[in-house]
Amino acid sequence: AILADFGLTPPRQDRLTHLQTLNAFLLRQAAAGVNVALIIDEAQDLPPRTLEEVRLLSNLETAQHKLVQIVLAGQPELNARLDAPGMRQLRQRITVRYHVLPLAPGEVGAYIDHRLRTAGAPAEVRFDEAAVAAVARYSGGVPRLINAVCDYALLAGFMRESRLITEDCAARAVAQLEGRSP
Repeated sequence: AILADFGLTPPRQDRLTHLQTLNAFLLRQAAAGVNVALIIDEAQDLPPRTLEEVRLLSNLETAQHKLVQIVLAGQPELNARLDAPGMRQLRQRITVRYHVLPLAPGEVGAYIDHRLRTAGAPAEVRFDEAAVAAVARYSGGVPRLINAVCDYALLAGFMRESRLITEDCAARAVAQLEGRSP
């Protein structure tokens, strides 16, 4: 999957050829002054064997520097997985850990507005204060949940042909996420 994401096609379908193909690519990138990053989302779902393969990829280096920077992104369960006794060697290679904490209720509105503008939404598309409060209550400030509620709330607003997302739109979104009828 990593080779495909980098647009690489190995000449043979075996582990050694895959690794050689990746290493050659990384060496070419390093020679060109390009930093390569491998970002693995939902890493908490990776089985231990795959995490061990990721650890082995962290060994790809020259005498001067690592050939690939690996970012493991995931839910809090990722910490528990990395804390398992069999993950000691991988844990030792992790140089930076960062945890995204839930947003405070007063930050949710600015976050929603930022996401809307980044996505290219016009200024008329906005969440009213009651909708923001409903999103904040349901999500507990967790960005992933904020995004999920807002996606459905925007859809509810679209169905109403309204650019103002109201508390009712947010309530419909929460009901949808919870598998209830709005």
